[in-house]
Amino acid sequence: YDGYGNSIRKVMERKTDNDGILGVVADIIKVQKQYEVAIETALGGTIQNIVTDNEQTAKGLIAYLKENKFGRATFLPLSSISGRNTLEKDACLNEKGVVGIASRLVRVSFEYENLVNYLLGRILVVDNIDNALAIARKYKYSLRIVTLEGEQLNPGGSMTGGAFRNSSNLLGRRREIEELKASAAQISDSLDKLKGELADTRKKLASIREDNEAAGKSMREQQIAYNTAQMNYKQASQKRDEIIASYQESASEAAKLDKQIEDIRGGLSDVTSSLASLDDKNTLAQEKAAELNSRLE
Repeated sequence: YDGYGNSIRKVMERKTDNDGILGVVADIIKVQKQYEVAIETALGGTIQNIVTDNEQTAKGLIAYLKENKFGRATFLPLSSISGRNTLEKDACLNEKGVVGIASRLVRVSFEYENLVNYLLGRILVVDNIDNALAIARKYKYSLRIVTLEGEQLNPGGSMTGGAFRNSSNLLGRRREIEELKASAAQISDSLDKLKGELADTRKKLASIREDNEAAGKSMREQQIAYNTAQMNYKQASQKRDEIIASYQESASEAAKLDKQIEDIRGGLSDVTSSLASLDDKNTLAQEKAAELNSRLE
C-alpha cells in the first residue's frame, strides 16, 4: 500500500487475519483509464477510506489505531452505508459536455453498489472546465462537478484545479499493477511455452544425433563391406589372371605334344611302309629259294 497514509497501511496489514476488512475504496472499484483522473478527483480523500463488513469491525480497528497511536482513518461499514439519491433523472445529464454520473463510470461487485452511489452518485463528470462552468452557472452552483482533466467545481461556487500529481494517482497505479501482473502472467505463459518448445527441440536434437550416430555406424559398416568386397574382387581377378596364364601355358604344351604325336605318326608310317617292302622282298626271296630247291631236286 505504497502511497497510502500510515494508519491505512497499519490497518491493511491486518487484512489477512481479519475477514471483516474488505479493502480500501481504491481496491473495490475499477475504472477505465480515460476516467481515472476524474474519478480520483471526485473521490478525493475518500479513496483511502477503509471498507469493512460492519460497524463492529470498524470500531475494533479504530480502537487498534488509538491503542497503538498509529493515527486516524475513516471507515465505511457496508452494513450502515446507504446509497444517496443519484442524479439519474436530473436534467443536468442532458447538458453539453456531460460524460455521466461518476458512479456509472466505475465497475464494482454487486455488494458495493450502495457504497459507490453513496460516494459518487451525486457527482457529475464533464469533459472540460468551460462546459463545467456553464453547467455550474445554469444550476446556480448547486452541483458538484469534476472534469476529465481533474478540475473540481463545488456547490457554492468554489473551484479546485491545477497540476495533478501522478504519484497520488492510486487508481492509475492499481490499474498499472494489474496490467503488469497480467503482462507478467502472459510472459510466464510464454516462457512456459518456450520451455516446452525448447524441451521438444532438445528431444528432437537428441533423436537426430542418435540417427546421425546410427547412420555413421551404418556408413562405417558399409565402407568396411565395400573395402572387403573390393579386396575380394582384386584377389579373384588375380586368381583369374593366374588361371588364364596357366591355361595358356597348358595350351602351348598341348600344341607341342600334338606336333610330337604327328611327327611320331609320320615316322610310324614310314616304318610301316619299310616293313611292307621288306615283307614283299622276303616273300620274293622265299619263292626264289623254293624254286632253286625245286631245280636241285
